Amino acid sequence: MKILAVTGYKPMEINIFKEDDPRITYIKAAIVKRIVPLIEEGLEWILLSGQMGVEIWTAEIVLDLQEDYDIKLGIFPPFENQETRWPESLQEKYQALVATADFYKPIYQGDYKGSFQFKAKNMWLADKSDACLILMDEEYPGSTRFFYEAAKQAIDENSIFTITPADLDDVVEEMRMSDPDYWQN
Repeated sequence: MKILAVTGYKPMEINIFKEDDPRITYIKAAIVKRIVPLIEEGLEWILLSGQMGVEIWTAEIVLDLQEDYDIKLGIFPPFENQETRWPESLQEKYQALVATADFYKPIYQGDYKGSFQFKAKNMWLADKSDACLILMDEEYPGSTRFFYEAAKQAIDENSIFTITPADLDDVVEEMRMSDPDYWQN
């Protein structure tokens, strides 16, 4: 596997409304736990559409991992200026990520024209990837269900990896247990 698409919830879909929410730390740790072994096995590219939430957090992770690993980041938004309706702090973060990504190219030139652009983005990312990683609860898939359906059409089911609520619980517990103070009580 050389190319992995990563997606998941937007922050508001999982009730995260502040950039310093401690749950982001756990989500990032779960993503790192899944992608580092793939990088060590030869993963070369991580592709994202750059939407806020899991994808922005993944982009930050990849840029951090580039200090120790040869991994590249490609950002392929469905259209130009997707961030214009986002909070200003997220717009700035997105623009900084786009500027430092190894490759950036919108699927469609110009601004938002219709929902077809999101469908095309999902199909394009699934088609260009060898595998995908989705942070998703199958009971409450939210917007992730659209990419998941596209991935099932384009990618072998054995190459569709998920991070579930149970996986997040495991990461939280692992992080708590790694804290020396945890064992003092």
